[in-house]
Amino acid sequence: MKILLVSTPMGPLGMGLGGGVELTLMAILSALKARGHYLALVAAVGSELEAGLVDQLWLEPGVPQASWQHQKRESPVQIPADSLLARFWQRALGEQEAFDVLLNLGYDWLPLWLTPYFHKPLFHLISMGSVGEAMDQVISATATLYPQRVAFHTAAQAADFQLPNPPLLLANGFDFNQYQYRAHPQQLLGWAGRIAPEKGLEDAAQVALRWGWPLAVWGLKEDLQYAAAVEATVPKGTLQWRGFLATNQFQAELGECAALLNTPKWNEAFGNVVVEAMACGVPVLAYRRGGPAELIDPGVSGVLVDPDNIAAMAAALPQLLCIDRYGCREKAKERFSLEAFASRLENWLMQPTQ
Repeated sequence: MKILLVSTPMGPLGMGLGGGVELTLMAILSALKARGHYLALVAAVGSELEAGLVDQLWLEPGVPQASWQHQKRESPVQIPADSLLARFWQRALGEQEAFDVLLNLGYDWLPLWLTPYFHKPLFHLISMGSVGEAMDQVISATATLYPQRVAFHTAAQAADFQLPNPPLLLANGFDFNQYQYRAHPQQLLGWAGRIAPEKGLEDAAQVALRWGWPLAVWGLKEDLQYAAAVEATVPKGTLQWRGFLATNQFQAELGECAALLNTPKWNEAFGNVVVEAMACGVPVLAYRRGGPAELIDPGVSGVLVDPDNIAAMAAALPQLLCIDRYGCREKAKERFSLEAFASRLENWLMQPTQ
């Protein structure tokens, strides 16, 4: 197939601005490229991309789009002047005839609304749960008109929306060759994600404080004020700010952790870092909330506790540390390999569409 993929308009790829969508996009490119498909990509100027992943690349200038998750639920649709979002979809409209299908990775109103106006089938992989009324409406409307063209990562995410049919669930895929198994960890806890209030870093910091272990923190400091406020709640040195790292360096440091803490305050659609940790043999201690709760096999790859219960999370850590790290990695590999993801993607994109 000839497939045109449209990236997130949050900013250039490789800087962490797109959050987990960036990792998902790279997995999709790798998975489909391995199957012999012709791939083209629309992304922002300044994007960093591994050589050979795409056959054709359009890099567009423009103003990044504001994330829906940082707006009020009743906020109107907003598209800034000279926006990346508009430029991305102008390019897609103009180039569509050369492709069999198009795949949208951005969580934005415009591409969903444009679906009926494309001559070629336009598919959407929805990357977040419900965060705004306008997005809820356009996702539900598109899924009603084109039920085979809207897919989700997890059942918990899809349950946020009014859908006419059972949701199409793709999960995600990972190249486990990029993640080194580490059998012997340090007395170190880990946490990874955008540094923003909905990610719940403050809870992980309190767990680390109760255990007296340092907490390595990876991710883009999206909210500097929030990061400073969290750091002020624990003694100096409790938090080790590691920054946003490329996968090879991130996995090398992540593998040193005895456990990864996952503490979202909202309904995470998937939770890429959960699988990345398990790929290194690091078991995950997470709240039973959203997508991550579907990724963890209790007692095999991690432990789940009630949401927002810091005491329960701290108390569950001994149980987590007894988990076999090699078995943790093998279970994750069985469920989230790049090959299995590629098969699910192909089945979705190659089906007859309406």
